[in-house]
Amino acid sequence: MKKDFKCMVALLAVTLSLCWQTPSFANQQPVDLVYPFADTANSRWFFFDSASLPFGMVNLNPDTETGGAWGSGYRYNSSEVKGFSHVHAWQLAGLSVMPVSTKLPITQLKSDYYSAFNHNDEIVKPGFHQLQLSRYNIDVKLTATTRVGFHSYQFANSENQQVLFNLGGQLGPSHLGHAEAHKVSQTSINGYITNLPTYRRSRPTKVFFHVEFSRPIEDMDSWRGEHHFEKVDFINGIDAGLLVNISPSKQPLLMKVGISYVSEENAKSNIDIELPHWEFDKVKEDAFAIWNQQLSKISVSGGTRQQQRRFYTDLWHALQGRRIISDANGQYMDQTSSTPRVKQIPLLDSGEPLFNHYNSDSFWGAQWTISTLWPLAYPKIASEMTNSLLNYYKDGGMIARGPSGGNYTYVMTGASSTPFIVSNYMKGIQDFDVELAYEGLKKNHSTAGMMAKAGYEHYTNTGGGMRFYENDGYVPFPLPTGESMYGNHKRGPGMTLEYAFQDHALAQLAGALGYNDDYEMYAKRSKNYRHVFDASSGYMRPRNPDGSWQTPFDPFQYENGFVESNPAQGTWNVAHDIDGLASLMGGKTTLIERLDNAFNEAEKQGFTAGNAHADEAKDEYRRIPINYGNQPSMQTAFIFSAAGAPWKTQYWSRKVVNKVYSDLSPQRGYSGDEDQGLMGSLAVLMKIGLFQLTGGVEKDPIYYIGSPLFDTITITLDDHYYTGKTFTIRTRNNSADNVYVSVITLNGKPLTRTYLLHSEIVNGGTLVLDMSDRPNKQLH
Repeated sequence: MKKDFKCMVALLAVTLSLCWQTPSFANQQPVDLVYPFADTANSRWFFFDSASLPFGMVNLNPDTETGGAWGSGYRYNSSEVKGFSHVHAWQLAGLSVMPVSTKLPITQLKSDYYSAFNHNDEIVKPGFHQLQLSRYNIDVKLTATTRVGFHSYQFANSENQQVLFNLGGQLGPSHLGHAEAHKVSQTSINGYITNLPTYRRSRPTKVFFHVEFSRPIEDMDSWRGEHHFEKVDFINGIDAGLLVNISPSKQPLLMKVGISYVSEENAKSNIDIELPHWEFDKVKEDAFAIWNQQLSKISVSGGTRQQQRRFYTDLWHALQGRRIISDANGQYMDQTSSTPRVKQIPLLDSGEPLFNHYNSDSFWGAQWTISTLWPLAYPKIASEMTNSLLNYYKDGGMIARGPSGGNYTYVMTGASSTPFIVSNYMKGIQDFDVELAYEGLKKNHSTAGMMAKAGYEHYTNTGGGMRFYENDGYVPFPLPTGESMYGNHKRGPGMTLEYAFQDHALAQLAGALGYNDDYEMYAKRSKNYRHVFDASSGYMRPRNPDGSWQTPFDPFQYENGFVESNPAQGTWNVAHDIDGLASLMGGKTTLIERLDNAFNEAEKQGFTAGNAHADEAKDEYRRIPINYGNQPSMQTAFIFSAAGAPWKTQYWSRKVVNKVYSDLSPQRGYSGDEDQGLMGSLAVLMKIGLFQLTGGVEKDPIYYIGSPLFDTITITLDDHYYTGKTFTIRTRNNSADNVYVSVITLNGKPLTRTYLLHSEIVNGGTLVLDMSDRPNKQLH
């Protein structure tokens, strides 16, 4: 009772809009510390999340902008709600609904139903969103299970209680095509919408829905294009919509929306399995509990309140974006060929699916982010994602690179799934068919696989430049006419560096499985980065098909041979062979000096190319040598450790965290492209002071020790995969000035190296770091 009274006093001390954001520091829970509005002024379709569970099929939240993949979804500075959508995924949008209370005829309402709202009326937490639609005076509450959105609408008006379903038009990345909606009972409707093909997702994708209301439907009006229909039970066609008039009541209207990519029947089944009751508050509290359980896998104490809040905001981002597409019964839609096919994931004895099947943006740059974080703290997720990627191989003949709704999208470049899968295997997450994985990865590293395809190259396989890479050891830039017309992101030297690292990863798996000849071949190819290093300039540099260097050459020219970066940034993308890179540069001392100078220069711009992804192509931002607003520079601070200067890693990584990943505001957060958890994961790893340059693709891989923010960090280990219970990092004398590690002990014994082995972490134990304002250059 005393505890409750103190909480009530604290709540009275702050405004209603902030009380959820500022829980008692002593009694905080991770779900209360998350700041969902971070960077939402720069949001894109799949960035923001509220009424959703980790990796949930349903990601239900208000849309304030609906046009295009960029600049859409929930944008903080937009003032109108244009609907509540259930799918905010990579290249996919889902059912948009809007409660209304009006006497406007449907001829007018269908294009005039948006409502203003006020952020002061919002309550947003992981798993929950509440706001007021001021035009209609409707209080909206949203929560969700994995595959079901749950709505509560409190109407002020005792009449005209309605829900509008917009089944067509532009919704985020998708233009919606043919749709259907049927009244199937006095309290339910079902149907589907169609995501038409996009440049990135080449096949149409249906999202099926089943909707149940807590009160009877009085009647339904509809439209299709310019045609309007009153009191109908059915509508279909293009540019269609439905207005459902509900029997009025003073009680809130509750609405369940089940989603499926397979059928209306499965959408209903998802409701029956996951949400058989009408207890809104229970679902909301269950959502909070699930998020708390997942966010608590890494607990922190010490640091400032803002640092803790931002930490859990980052971790929250690391657990969303990539979405489940299989139903509760394990069925999913395979769209890897021109004919959609319903497939079944194997079932356990309990009847539950062996794993979930996923949408996912590319794993481009993921070796420095989720490939490290997930196996460490969320190995079950890493396992499920690996099995899902192999499912795409069994269905369509290639391990996916950024699948969407069962489609291949071929997003970005290379075989970016290779390091992820190899890392999992090397860390003991081996509950998948590794021989099948090796077969699929080998194919991906050939002219018949993913490496041969440029970004979004759906029907050909020359844009990746693989025949040049295999024959000459590098990919030219530009590619010769006749090949360069296909796909996107055709950046020869950047591709060469990616392929070389991914070959290194595959070589490690080949060696572990005893394929010695393959090991030798891929290990040799992993040195191909040398073929694009120009000693005269000191940079990785584009080469023409005849082998000559690009002339003139500007190492700070954006996308001059490097995807979403410049040559100065891309030169550091040799994470698997820092010794070799140092040799090319003239030795480790030269490498360290050059990298230090690059950081000093980048600091003048705050280590990023502007405050948003769109900024990095602008003249005033693009010439930065290191950009922590995008994937290509994510590893750079930890190169110092590999080169023998870990104190510079500690210094610069703390600087980057403080400048780039510390804000709590809608205007700033990641200063670039968060890409479904990649930057959130990076920020988490830098703040706990553990980082893997290669994502951990070697046997018993290492984690470099950085400069942790907190006094105590405890990682709860999954006992299904690891023998230890917890691994704890403690820092002594940690402060804003004491960023250097001066003394290291592991389980009570002195440690003179500044890295840990994976086995040392997952066996459990305690790492103690004495912090100082002066570097200890005896530690290596």
